Amino acid sequence: MGDLLPNEPLIYERSDGVVYARYRDKPDIPRWIIGGEPGSVSRAQGSLVSYGEWQHICELSNEYPTLKVLLDKVIVTYYLIREQK
Repeated sequence: MGDLLPNEPLIYERSDGVVYARYRDKPDIPRWIIGGEPGSVSRAQGSLVSYGEWQHICELSNEYPTLKVLLDKVIVTYYLIREQK
């Protein structure tokens, strides 16, 4: 059963492609993510893009020179910041 409370009913909610669970009788315990569409779950967890979207951006950068230039700038900026930490 993991970390679930025994004999406590759950309510499942779907919002913006994310499925949440929460306890019906325990409003002090916040809801948590249990699944949903990968991109929506990533955004709900604070990511800018999902892994699939990042892969798509990288593929598109081969077709669109402007995107390639901007992506290169992001990567250089990332390496500069990473070296400072």
